[in-house]
Amino acid sequence: MSHHSPEIRVDDVTWSVGGATILDGITCRAPSRGFTGLIGPNGSGKTSLLSAMARLTRPDSGRVEIDGDSATAMNRREFARTVALVEQHSATELELTVEQIVELGVIPHRGGWARPAAVGTADVVTESLAMAGITALRHRLWQSLSGGEKQKTQLARAFAQRPCVLLLDEPTNHLDVSASLELLDLIRGRGLTTVAAMHDLNLAAMYCDHLVVLSGGRVVTEGSPETVLTEDLLADVYGLDAIVQPHPRTGRPMVVLCSNAVVDAERPVS
Repeated sequence: MSHHSPEIRVDDVTWSVGGATILDGITCRAPSRGFTGLIGPNGSGKTSLLSAMARLTRPDSGRVEIDGDSATAMNRREFARTVALVEQHSATELELTVEQIVELGVIPHRGGWARPAAVGTADVVTESLAMAGITALRHRLWQSLSGGEKQKTQLARAFAQRPCVLLLDEPTNHLDVSASLELLDLIRGRGLTTVAAMHDLNLAAMYCDHLVVLSGGRVVTEGSPETVLTEDLLADVYGLDAIVQPHPRTGRPMVVLCSNAVVDAERPVS
């Protein structure tokens, strides 16, 4: 399999829990080296789709392919060298330093899961800390970090896996505006095949090359932000009364919410 920022394809993936269908025949793609955003209301299936891509859950049917190869056919170590996941809630009760957390990312590249670190681990950790811009935090304890610092630490751990695919679940959740932009710049700057569940539509429009819109466990549409983010779609999928216009600097779509932003379900949108 090519280890060069592969394309991901999801083909007719269905997944149910206790009789409730969470993912309902999902087919979509994440282009090679692109930044793909999964967007849609809460409960639309974004996190569940990421979990299927990350092999945390096994779908009832359908398949996830990485450069045409079945993700489930890859052995655990090969998969961990290819795909890194940054989850939304990755708290630890252990008294670990930033450096120790980042070092966890090197495990898939060691001679064995329990063997001591191979030569070069320290270099990879140092490089990953620098990539995430947190070299100065190296010896700080996880519990002492701010939300943005914790996210960057998890990102550095993911970088230490040296993956070709980066999966992120709402990476800017709980971050202020400046920290959000900084983190997304970092992620985008790596040039990996990236898939992120996002709830902020304007950040998705700014940073993503490709958007997959989910609703009720199904794909509504996918494509560039310019083709996907329309006023009709925002009304249909989110129930929003919004204006979409080009960003004055970038020309990318910008979502402007109207003050009475929720469309009245009883009355048609004019």
